[in-house]
Amino acid sequence: MADFDITGGLDPAVDWPLQGKPDDPEMRESVNVWISDDEGRFGFPRVCIEAVASEWDYRGVEANFAFSDGRVLIGANGYRPYPPKIVDGKVVTMNAGPLTFEMVEPLRRWKMLFDGPAYESTIARTVAGELGGPGRRVIIDVDMVMGAPPWVQGEKAMQSGDKVTMAAVGGVGGQRHEQLFTCAGTFEIQGEPKLSFKGRGLRIRRTGRRDTGEFPGHCWMSALFPSGKAFGALAFPPRRDGTPAYSEAFLWDGQRKVACSVLEAPWMTSFTPHGGPVDLVLDTGQGQVKISGRTHNSTFIAAGNPMFGNWAIGGVKAVGGGLPFHQGDALYTWDGESAYGMIERSLPVGQYKG
Repeated sequence: MADFDITGGLDPAVDWPLQGKPDDPEMRESVNVWISDDEGRFGFPRVCIEAVASEWDYRGVEANFAFSDGRVLIGANGYRPYPPKIVDGKVVTMNAGPLTFEMVEPLRRWKMLFDGPAYESTIARTVAGELGGPGRRVIIDVDMVMGAPPWVQGEKAMQSGDKVTMAAVGGVGGQRHEQLFTCAGTFEIQGEPKLSFKGRGLRIRRTGRRDTGEFPGHCWMSALFPSGKAFGALAFPPRRDGTPAYSEAFLWDGQRKVACSVLEAPWMTSFTPHGGPVDLVLDTGQGQVKISGRTHNSTFIAAGNPMFGNWAIGGVKAVGGGLPFHQGDALYTWDGESAYGMIERSLPVGQYKG
């Protein structure tokens, strides 16, 4: 067990799945994870359920599976939920079609099971905006143990009244937190050998309204290192007038969290799916910290393509705000120690040069 407070002082009640449909039709609930194999063989750059109260019985699933040779499988679509698992009279799962997240112990341990269809593609095809491919069955079973206290991303935005950032990253009128973990599990693609793996990743739990209509692009990164050190960062690109925009980050030394700002971020002006530089420079208030990064397993959503397949809210497909999206993992190095972690980036088409 960790010799620090893994909850970070956060009320464990916020980690529970919602116990029923929210009264507010615009309220959303989401659980998503990013997972990287410790050996670098593959990554799951965002496996997610998104539920909206107005369509509570039809939910979006995004499920990305990526390999460093450019192979990707996409398991995104809309699905019906089925009755949740109940423990001691309380709902402990969130599910939709092939995907189930189960809370075993709040802010400490979760499980994920995916058993369903995905289509075969390549990173080159997805960058070109091509959808579809041969169908494959994917089966994943993962046990996740939290390895650092949660980060309530968007705290600075709430304090400053930055409503655009609040809506984009945190959701309004709700709660959002993310937490790094280590994990173990199995990964099987139909017709191929089952792989056992150990890895690490990031889990995000969000409830609230959300509106990304003014989303200006972003750069979001995090990793948990073998020593227990960790970092997380979120930055928005400079405003049109050239002035700095919102950024927020943290460093975790295994015992203490330090709040930081982002001095340099790898904006997605170009995209290299494997081996591309994604270095990050943070300001702790007492000095600068550089974390070197290289892209490793990547997926890509071309501008205007749906993030959740055929899932639609009120008849409108959920796209990435009209921006091209890079979702992947990267190999990060900090003070000589390396680990795989997550990265998600977007930038308006006029700034992204391909």
